[in-house]
Parts: sequence; C-alpha cells; structure tokens
Amino acid sequence: MRAAAVQLQSTPDRDRNLEAADRLVRAAAAAGAELIVLPEKWPVLGTPEQTIAAAEPFDGPILAWARALAGELGVDLVAGSFSERVAGAERGANTSIHVGPDGELRATYRKIHMFDVEVGGRVYRESAAETPGEQVVLSRTAGGVGLGMSICYDLRFPELYRILAVRGARVLVVPAAFTLATTREHWQVLLRARAIEDQCFVVAANQVGEHAPGYRSGGRSTIVDPWGVVLATAPDVETFVVAELDLARLEQVRGSLPSLANRRPQAYAWPAEAPAS
Repeated sequence: MRAAAVQLQSTPDRDRNLEAADRLVRAAAAAGAELIVLPEKWPVLGTPEQTIAAAEPFDGPILAWARALAGELGVDLVAGSFSERVAGAERGANTSIHVGPDGELRATYRKIHMFDVEVGGRVYRESAAETPGEQVVLSRTAGGVGLGMSICYDLRFPELYRILAVRGARVLVVPAAFTLATTREHWQVLLRARAIEDQCFVVAANQVGEHAPGYRSGGRSTIVDPWGVVLATAPDVETFVVAELDLARLEQVRGSLPSLANRRPQAYAWPAEAPAS
C-alpha cells in the first residue's frame, strides 16, 4: 500500500487552506497514494481564538469535501482534523475523520489528550475551548488494513498506540500541528518510538511555518516503518511525501521479534495516580 502525508501551512484564510489541501491531495493520489493523511486543524489554523471561531458542525463543509474528494480519487482519506462545533455544548472537539474510496465515512476520532502545556515561551490551553474525546478508534482501509487514529499531542501517550496495535492496527496515523520547538527535538523520536514499540507503520502529517504571529509548526512530516526506519521526511514547505508500506515486512518484523505477542498483561499494574509536578 502506498501512503502519503500532506504537509500544509494553514492560516486563518479558509479558502486558501482548502485550495492547498485539495491540490496536494490530488497530487498525492496522482503519485499513486492509496492512503492520504492531512494535518491537524488544516481548514483554519491561526490564533486559538481564530481557530475556534471557525468551528463547524460535524456534518458541515469539511465532511462533504472529504467524502466528495475521496470518492472521486478512489483513496482512503484521513482528513486531518478540524474544529468541530458540538450542538448544545459550551466546548467543541478536535475531530478527525476517515473517509473511504467509496466516499463513505469509515471512522470518527475526537482527540483524547488536550494540549495544556507551556512550551517555547507560550502557554497553550486546548481544554479551554475543546472537550477531550473518550474513545480509542480503530478504522480499516478499503483493503482491510487496520488504521489507528490519533491527533498530535496523543503522540506522547504510548498507551493509546499500544491499545490500537493490540486491537489490530497495522498503520498509525498522526495528523499534527506540532510546535516548532517540539518538532525539532521530539517529533521524529516519538514517531519512531511508536513505530518500533507497536511494530506498525506510522504516517504523520504535520503543519509547517507560521499560522499567526508567534504560532509556528515545525513541518518534517514523516513516514516510518515497523522497524523504526524513516521512509520519507518532508522539507519545510507545503508539500507531500509518499512511501510504500510493505505489509509483508510488517509481519516479518512481528514474527522475528514478537514483542506484541510476548506481552504479559496479567503482570502489569497501573498506579492509581501519576504524580504531577
């Protein structure tokens, strides 16, 4: 299976972002990609206020666009994520959708882990405007390949990816808007770690460049194989990268170094609470 990660420099200009996403998804499909992943918050990304102000209902224009384009191109499209406005709720959600080559919605995932941090001299409080999701979501491509859904900050929580792998994921998708500072030091290390420990392919589509004054993402969208080998990395511009996902190689890795099979869940005991500094 050939996969692509689309890298965008989204802005508060919705029309501009949609044109760039449409153009690059079409180019990735023309390059033979059967699975295409967009980054986090690609329809509108600016200041937190600008991003949330552009929230739309689940069955709004983004879902319609993704269904039409995936059906036209005959691809599995993970349409990154968008700010979802939830009817009757004070806060929305950070929502990712997977649409199959028949244009039908195959899975919906709402980001579980909220980006409430201080990094690069800036404070982020994602939970102020969005409610965390509660469900781990495994989807499947048209060819039946298990697809583990996640978004950005989720990458720092290995429990999520282990559950996805145990449930049958062969490919982990990571739409992201990783900050410039964390991309430089953490991004590829974490992607390779998730690939190695869960013996999955990882397709990670990041945002790049400045989205609003002081808000920058680090690019370097990456595809990794189950041995931790980086198959493709994007330069720091709007573009896409493609790589062949050799599923037979995945089974070979899992067979020769069967760490998933050698798990001993009965011996694992979670602490009641993890202390926070």
